[in-house]
Amino acid sequence: MEGFGWIMSIIIGGLAGWIAEKIMKFDTGLIMNIILGIVGAVVGNFLLGLLGVGLGGFLGQLIVAVAGACILILAYRAIKGRG
Repeated sequence: MEGFGWIMSIIIGGLAGWIAEKIMKFDTGLIMNIILGIVGAVVGNFLLGLLGVGLGGFLGQLIVAVAGACILILAYRAIKGRG
């Protein structure tokens, strides 16, 4: 989330985490949504960077963060399912 300040990153992260929570039917709280969204944005931007693609702006980063958060939820479920 380059170019965004801390407050905007928290807002985008919280919104992305909440959207991913609803898409994946995964029950978390506000703080976890924010963390999930911010880490999801990092993961999503990393994966897009490997492909040589970048999405900018509020909407672009929101989409990347939601996708990354969904990937994190899938990974959590895959790991949890093994144990």
